[in-house]
Amino acid sequence: MSLTSYWPLAGLQVRTPRLELRMPGPEDMGALAGLAADGVHDPVVQPFTAEWTDAEPDVRAQRVLQWHWRCWAEWQPDAWSLNFVVLRDGMVVGTQSLAAKSFAVCSEVNTGSWLGRTHHGQGIGTEMRAAVLELAFARLGANSAVSGAFEDNLGSRGVSRKLGYEPDGIEVHAVRGKPAVLQRLRLTRTRWEAHRSVPVAVTGLAECLPLFGIRTNP
Repeated sequence: MSLTSYWPLAGLQVRTPRLELRMPGPEDMGALAGLAADGVHDPVVQPFTAEWTDAEPDVRAQRVLQWHWRCWAEWQPDAWSLNFVVLRDGMVVGTQSLAAKSFAVCSEVNTGSWLGRTHHGQGIGTEMRAAVLELAFARLGANSAVSGAFEDNLGSRGVSRKLGYEPDGIEVHAVRGKPAVLQRLRLTRTRWEAHRSVPVAVTGLAECLPLFGIRTNP
């Protein structure tokens, strides 16, 4: 029996004109860890609420591996985090997540992502988030998606603006021992439909639906 017979998420793929998003295999994980070791943002700033990048390169790489393994091991239909590896022209460039709790009841997802520094500023972040939003709204039936970015994270906020997110309040976090204001952002189904522009193809989803807490007809 193949891996997908027992864990169909291994066969789930999302494609856009430039990108492929899939569950990472061992080689993909190694490449992703290498990107983390090389750096994913300007070290002067800290864009994440969990300061996982404030570490030596090897430790950053290990934290990426442990996070992916932990999410797979802890997956439950009512609490899941789908972490795709993102490839452009066959090269791993970053990771894009789609997560939810009690999705069958709340119909809401949240997203997170990062790219290797050499891949910033090329529109990849917008395209890969558009890909998982298509998966969430068009294929899983989500009613809303949420995200967040610190005030100085102009790149992430720009992606959200392009895709139709609206302000949804603020949070204050302690980052590097100082207060940092995080802007919450929300995308409704109506707003998503109005800003939908990237063609997206999804394969291997039908077998995965029970893992997302979605009941299928017998």
